[in-house]
Amino acid sequence: MVTTTASAVRTTEPLPRRYWRLWTATISSGLGDGATAAALPLLAVSLTRDPRLVAAVSTAAYLPWLLFSLVAGALADRIDRRRLMWVAQAVQATVVAVIALAAGTHLARIWLLCAAALLLGTAETVFDNAAQSVLPQVVSPGQLQNANAAQYAGQTVTERFVGPPIGGLLFAASAGLPFALDAVSFLVSAALIVRLPLRQQPSAAPLRQQPSAAPLRQQRQATPVTASRGLASLGLASLIADITEGLRWLANHRLLRGLAAIVGVNNLCNQLAWSTMVLLATGTFGLSARGYGILLAAQALGGVAGSLVNRRLVRAIGARSALVAALITTALAYLGAGLAPDIVLVGALFALSGVASMVWNVVTVSLRQDIVPGNLLGRVNSAYRMISWGTISLGGVLGGFLAHWLSLRAPLVAASGLRLATLLAAVPLLVAAGRDLGAGRAAAAESDG
Repeated sequence: MVTTTASAVRTTEPLPRRYWRLWTATISSGLGDGATAAALPLLAVSLTRDPRLVAAVSTAAYLPWLLFSLVAGALADRIDRRRLMWVAQAVQATVVAVIALAAGTHLARIWLLCAAALLLGTAETVFDNAAQSVLPQVVSPGQLQNANAAQYAGQTVTERFVGPPIGGLLFAASAGLPFALDAVSFLVSAALIVRLPLRQQPSAAPLRQQPSAAPLRQQRQATPVTASRGLASLGLASLIADITEGLRWLANHRLLRGLAAIVGVNNLCNQLAWSTMVLLATGTFGLSARGYGILLAAQALGGVAGSLVNRRLVRAIGARSALVAALITTALAYLGAGLAPDIVLVGALFALSGVASMVWNVVTVSLRQDIVPGNLLGRVNSAYRMISWGTISLGGVLGGFLAHWLSLRAPLVAASGLRLATLLAAVPLLVAAGRDLGAGRAAAAESDG
């Protein structure tokens, strides 16, 4: 974790009960999401073997990050974030229930999957922006690293480790079952979030703020978090002004805007590789639906390991070195997976990539939550994630066409090359930010008690 403020002293105090309520909601939703993550591509493959159409489903799921992320961030700074979260979950429950019905009655069509993926992605954009922004209202600044690590670990276990094998197994029994499970998990999550208590109650409308020229550790302001200015103030001019403020804040922050660009390329590479992975796994390697779920779980297992070693790694080598190591590891892992002769080695390399990705995520998300003023967090988060997640849809399109034109392995090799190029561009940024990121070693030692 990177310490950037004098006030955000790390603490060994246990995470509060309200946090574990949020955590339980997250893992409940994650279990269903994991089942759907395995089942949706399998359902698509049962309808078509065209790599471009299969990739179109995953592209539709991530397109809302490019189209609606900024609006979702503005809403997260105007409306009670808990309300946004449970309403989004209710919408998602409805959509996956429709998919379950269509799959169970053999009425599913590829266009229906694309439309459903677009709706799920839109609701997910609203939910994720609100969820990341609400966490500093649930735990103290000194608990952010531990809270993020526990959140990511729980989400990874359910969404990527437990959920996908269950999804593959249920899909083999009946195509609609994984989606029915997801609908129930969304409803449970929504019920837990409705009455989630907060550490600090929101206040009035935020002030316009910009990053100062002071070091990062002095930038975070003790500004109350806005939960709501109400729907009445959602005029177009006001909404655009709020969105512009978040964009300007990020644009004026050299480190965060650079990290957003790096993550954007990395996420493009992830989707480039994974958009047609179901065809490579079930076709070239002959995996069953259950086997494909296990392959997804391999990367998640690495993510769990990454959440466990993150604090010690940052304490040992510092945040800057940890981020560089994560970029190198993921690039080499994807190259190896693209050339691997058997699926076991592919799974092992994906697990290694999962370790590196988790280390990167915990460090950078905690950094963002620590230094962005609370009443701007929703908008800055959304601007950051529009850049970093908006590229995912492009990766899906590229992956589909590369697999169609060249081979099913081509997207993995291309993703590795792009990651290595990103590393060359990232090193100067991380070196320039060395003074601020260097605080990560001391912060990790402090948080270890």
